[in-house]
Amino acid sequence: MDETQNSTERIVLFLDESDDRAWKAATIAERLDLETDAVSAILSRLKERDLVRHKGSFWTITDDEERLRAAYRLHRHHKNADGQYGEERLEEIETEDMEVVS
Repeated sequence: MDETQNSTERIVLFLDESDDRAWKAATIAERLDLETDAVSAILSRLKERDLVRHKGSFWTITDDEERLRAAYRLHRHHKNADGQYGEERLEEIETEDMEVVS
């Protein structure tokens, strides 16, 4: 396992590498040593972006390869920018002119 990958990356790679099968969230969680609730939440977010498909209790990667490649490129771009410039933290960029929003 690549320790630099986050849970979302690990799930997408797992599904992409086993694109001939559909998996239950609990099985994905077990295989990747993640919490089932976390995997379910991530899968739901990925489904909203049309990066995974869901039928019954089974999940699989999208068959839209261009969409998947575009999402991966965007993700890599953001990850590279974070690595090069550092992740932005709101408390580090606050100014006196900023309003507090509640």
